[in-house]
Amino acid sequence: MQAPASTRSADPADLAAPAVAGPAAPILANWPAVFSVAIGAFALVTTEFLPVGLLPSIAAELRVTEGMAGMMVTIPGMIAALAALLVTAGVGKADRRHVVIGLMSLLVASNIIVTLSDSFTLILLGRALMGIGVGGFWAIGGALGTRLVPIASAARATSIIFAGISLGTVAGVPAGAMIGELLGWRMAFAAAGVLAVVVVLTQMWLLPALPTNHAVRLGQLPQLLRLRKVQLGIVAIMLIFIGQFAAYTYVTPFLVQVAAMSAKTISALLLAYGAAGFVGNIIGGWAVAKSVRGSLIGTGLVLGLSGLALPFFGDNPAAVTALIVVWGLAFGAMPISVQSWMFSAMPGTMEAGGALFVFTAQVALASGALVGGLSVDHLGVSSAMTVGGLFALAMAVVIWAFGKDKPARLHAVH
Repeated sequence: MQAPASTRSADPADLAAPAVAGPAAPILANWPAVFSVAIGAFALVTTEFLPVGLLPSIAAELRVTEGMAGMMVTIPGMIAALAALLVTAGVGKADRRHVVIGLMSLLVASNIIVTLSDSFTLILLGRALMGIGVGGFWAIGGALGTRLVPIASAARATSIIFAGISLGTVAGVPAGAMIGELLGWRMAFAAAGVLAVVVVLTQMWLLPALPTNHAVRLGQLPQLLRLRKVQLGIVAIMLIFIGQFAAYTYVTPFLVQVAAMSAKTISALLLAYGAAGFVGNIIGGWAVAKSVRGSLIGTGLVLGLSGLALPFFGDNPAAVTALIVVWGLAFGAMPISVQSWMFSAMPGTMEAGGALFVFTAQVALASGALVGGLSVDHLGVSSAMTVGGLFALAMAVVIWAFGKDKPARLHAVH
């Protein structure tokens, strides 16, 4: 029953409640559909990070600097940030099944363009299409778990979808590096294109109609920005994502130029990084259950210190290997830590909150790749590790200093 009108001033926490109730949850769980969404998330995020493990070969073939080649990460990140807002608002009340399949189809087109084009400009255009898919999918896909299973299973369904995002985050680079080493960098994007086609066909088969009776309005976002915890979360996301991708985008050039590792060794090390990230995701889930604030601080410290240490031990293969694996653990814990912070700050606004989260994360991702690229081109590849480490440590300090929860004001619910 709707609460009666009150003369009290609105508490910002109240603004996290949805203005309009969403569609009712189904009686029976549709787990195949949930996994199809999770696989789509995996395909999108894997493709987003493919260039990281392939930058030297891409730069050499296209005759651009490695910093310029990093624009293959920066451009889609910027486009994804805008798409998270504009697609979420622009689709209105459109059936989410059609929206998701359309966004995945953009991934198919993107990979075809990148695979076949010899023009760096066209390749960036193809990557921009992928950015639209990533931004729109991240913002909308996270809320689909609650539409496909009963309320009691909603948390599990959402965690499965986010597991696809997290796994893609840690698997994209080693997968790209391995395929690129064996068959060339273009074949890595061709393989991603084949995966995208499979995902589109699977979702056409498994996803039910997902009509919605309300549309997300961009006007909701200023309300969310009034929440102090949201404001702090945005700062934390900007710092940790800039730090991560200032360093991570250029880890392969670092391993080649500073650590003097062979392509096969780098592929194996990036695979170990991905495996560590998978373990880190599990550890992050456990840590978040204990303390979201503590998990964020720990992630920033481990990620930052490992990044800062890499230039000092760059000529020691054993030390570099250990630091990369430790970094991978922190990277794996990062998505679930920041997502948990933001969604706990915005309960009941999954699509609007998701759009805000994705916008912030993608702006920071693109900014990190850009900052790292500028640092590499002007100060050398080791400087990207240092810059990334400093940003990550700054996030840990901010959350430690300002992230203590204040007692919540409770209001009666009618």
